[in-house]
Amino acid sequence: MGYSMNGENKIQMAKAFAAGAHGAIKQVRKYTGEPYIIHPAAVAAIVEAVPTHTWQMLCMAWLHDTVEDTGVTHGMILDLFGEEVRQGVWYLTNVERSAGNRAARFKLNLQRLADAPNDVKTVKLADLYDNTGSIVKHDPTFAPLYLQEKAETLEVLRGADQILWDMTYEKIGNEALSLGAAA
Repeated sequence: MGYSMNGENKIQMAKAFAAGAHGAIKQVRKYTGEPYIIHPAAVAAIVEAVPTHTWQMLCMAWLHDTVEDTGVTHGMILDLFGEEVRQGVWYLTNVERSAGNRAARFKLNLQRLADAPNDVKTVKLADLYDNTGSIVKHDPTFAPLYLQEKAETLEVLRGADQILWDMTYEKIGNEALSLGAAA
């Protein structure tokens, strides 16, 4: 997809910024030990395959875990990428652990996502799609709870790209079936 020069620059800047933020704290994927940046890269690749994606959505994909996992602030995102990207990253950032136990935080995150614009919901679908297989493969004890939560999350993501929604729904269902077969 063709973007304006500004859009192209922002995408490249988001990619470099995310790599720097996650790399600065030596963040790795929980189960594989791979550099964390492979996850935002995968999310961005999924978003880029959506025909209606925008450069702002690609920036959100690259940056979606920076505030949650690194020292990056929403103010930094605003200054570098603008209000639309900052707002998208805010919707995609989980509430802080101090907001309550896992169930309470999950409910707050669902409420936040329910209010998100559809383009942000599409980015979240890409995030779920990428994370699901890894969690089921590497943490079968946690996977049932994860899959239950993500099935509930799918319901608030209606309005996102329908093809990606359907693919994510199918992936969650298939992974749930594979857990049942493995039991």
